[in-house]
Amino acid sequence: MITGPIEWGVAELPLAGQAENGDGYVVQPFADGILVAAVDGLGHGREAAAAASIAAATLKEFPFEPLTAIFHRCHERLRHTRGVVMSLASFHAGERTMEWLGVGSVEGVLQRGSPRGGPGSETLLVRSGVVGSHLPQLRASVFSVNPGDTLIVATDGIGRGFAVEPLRAIRPRRAADLILARYARGTDDALVLVARYLGGPS
Repeated sequence: MITGPIEWGVAELPLAGQAENGDGYVVQPFADGILVAAVDGLGHGREAAAAASIAAATLKEFPFEPLTAIFHRCHERLRHTRGVVMSLASFHAGERTMEWLGVGSVEGVLQRGSPRGGPGSETLLVRSGVVGSHLPQLRASVFSVNPGDTLIVATDGIGRGFAVEPLRAIRPRRAADLILARYARGTDDALVLVARYLGGPS
């Protein structure tokens, strides 16, 4: 699916025996950009899904705000829940940048479409904490992005080996399906979101 400056796809799987997935995602455009997020409600089942839903609704309401401000908004709204861990990426098409901030065990990697002598990928830093319970000191990172650069974000129901999968030649939806099939642990809810930067508004 193409939305604004990215093409993206998602694949998800609730824990066996559960009717609801406690992991969620958001892909929300705003002026000159788009917010991409993966959210993991602590634990699994209905309460985890409820927490993830509150976080997702907040992200959709304020996608244009700085990531630190969005985290604080979510933190306040989630205080009466079991909380979530989540990672956010904000693509700014006009600036060709991606702002990144993660709290908890939602991992991310940015695979470069054309390394040009630089690193082929960047592992994105996440900080320990729980949104709704304990927020660490927040500081977003900013990366330059070029057409073909691909962001992969996965909850902890996905094994860590996903980060080294060569996905540059695979469409995002197919890439997400592939990672879920190969790396789902089967012991928790699982979600993987793949977003490829296209190089400007479409």
